[in-house]
Amino acid sequence: MSYRVAVVGATGAVGREMLKTLAERDFPVREVVALASSRSVGAEVSFGEKSVLKVRSLESFDFKGTDIALFSPGAAISAVHAPRAAAAGCLVIDNTSRFRMDHDVPLVVPEVNPQALKRLGKRGIIANPNCSTIQMVVALKPLHDIARVRRVVVSTYQSVSGAGKEGMDELFNQTRAIYVNDATVPEQFTKPIAFNVIPHIDAFQEDGATKEEWKMAVETRKILDPDIAVIATCVRVPVFIGHAEAVHVEFEAPISVEQAIEALRDAPGLQLVDKREDGGYITPLDAAGEDAVYVSRIRRDETVPHGLAFWCVADNLRKGAALNAVQIAELVQQQGLVEARR
Repeated sequence: MSYRVAVVGATGAVGREMLKTLAERDFPVREVVALASSRSVGAEVSFGEKSVLKVRSLESFDFKGTDIALFSPGAAISAVHAPRAAAAGCLVIDNTSRFRMDHDVPLVVPEVNPQALKRLGKRGIIANPNCSTIQMVVALKPLHDIARVRRVVVSTYQSVSGAGKEGMDELFNQTRAIYVNDATVPEQFTKPIAFNVIPHIDAFQEDGATKEEWKMAVETRKILDPDIAVIATCVRVPVFIGHAEAVHVEFEAPISVEQAIEALRDAPGLQLVDKREDGGYITPLDAAGEDAVYVSRIRRDETVPHGLAFWCVADNLRKGAALNAVQIAELVQQQGLVEARR
């Protein structure tokens, strides 16, 4: 069985990574359609090493006959076109924030809650979680199975690629401007990002948290356990690709460092790199271009009962977005969900 697959937002950083990941994982496609806004029509994007696709207009595209659509065009655009695609019989895997907390839309990380796909209803939309949430719950799941997570305190160090190509361009241009003594004016971020860190991602909420911090809390509860308390501080850092997180976890029952290491070493989608020596840990630079979620620096947190702390890193464009979406498509294929909708 092969599928007609559409990638929406194909000219963006995540869309290009989706095309690359579909090809690398040899997802069974009979046709791939690259879609973007009308201003990108006619542009060319790569699919694998040999194929080049011409971008077509999302606005005029008829999704009838398309089996699966991977969406990453921005929440406002997904709000309009994802339901249109689903109404045409296409199963939508949406990478934006638009549908994640809708009660009738599964929010899925394949290594963590593949069973959530059983709740796929007539809407025909599956949500891909926030990049920072994905890597954290992949690391938390094997530990939660041992001792149940009660509370998580997480500080993120998120790369500029989380803000798209425009964010990456701003870091590059500001860095270059500093070295040649040119003026820099922030456009994509609220303050200069070159040689700086910014504790502000997405809009502020009434309680003082940002929406990115809110996402990590509510998505973790929907994916892993509704009883987990999460407090996040999300920070943009001058790194091009790769998100890192310092995670402090309080468990309901005792769990040793040795137990945690054993569980993490065998966990799907996760690589443990934890040598207590110089360089014996993973950084975003190490993780760029890799599929795994990496965990390092596991240690006791003596400030709470049953506490552990660890360092978690992943490529936010791959496991944090494109790879997770393609893995969902693979689950859809395995479970025959496309055929069930025909």
